[in-house]
Amino acid sequence: MDFQIGSRLKELRNKKKLSIAELSKASDVSTGLISQIERDLVVPSVVSLWRLASALDTNINYFFEDTQKEDSILIRRGDHKIIVTHRNNSFYKLLSPTHSGHLLDMTEVRLEGGCTYEKETLCHEGEECGYVLKGVLTVHLNGNEYVLYKGDSIYFSSSLPHKYINNTNEECISIWAMTPRFF
Repeated sequence: MDFQIGSRLKELRNKKKLSIAELSKASDVSTGLISQIERDLVVPSVVSLWRLASALDTNINYFFEDTQKEDSILIRRGDHKIIVTHRNNSFYKLLSPTHSGHLLDMTEVRLEGGCTYEKETLCHEGEECGYVLKGVLTVHLNGNEYVLYKGDSIYFSSSLPHKYINNTNEECISIWAMTPRFF
C-alpha cells in the first residue's frame, strides 16, 4: 500500500505555514530528514513520524489514513494497517481502529533479531502496557533494563525515557496498549 507520507507531510506543513526549519525546531527532527521524507527518499522511523505529527497537532495515523473512512468496530484478519520501518526490520500492526474518537491504541510489534525500536529513548504523555507473545524483548526504561520473555508483561508511564530492543537472533512479537493515542 502506498501511503505517500512525504506529500502528506509537506501538505500539512504548508497548511500550518511552517518552514522546514520551524518544523524541525518544533519536532526535534533534523531539517535534512524532513526534506528527505517530503521527497519520499526515506521512510521515517515511527518515533520521528510521531514527533512530526505531534508538532503538527495530529497523530501518526494522519499519514496513513485512507480517503474512505470506515466506522467499523471490527477489523478482520488481513485488514489491519501495518507500518513497516527500520529497513523492513520492525512491523507495527494497528489492532485498534485508526479513525478518531478512540482513546486507546492497540498494536502488535514485531522486531526482527537484533532490531532496536529507536536509537534514542522516547518520552511522551500517557501510559503503556506490553505483553510478549514470542521471543525476548529488552526494554530500556528510565535508565534501567528489563528483559521480558514469552508471557511477561510490563506497564509504565510513557513520560519515562524508554525504548525496545530485540537482542536475540529470533523474531520478537509483542502486543502493546497505549494511551492516549500514539497512532
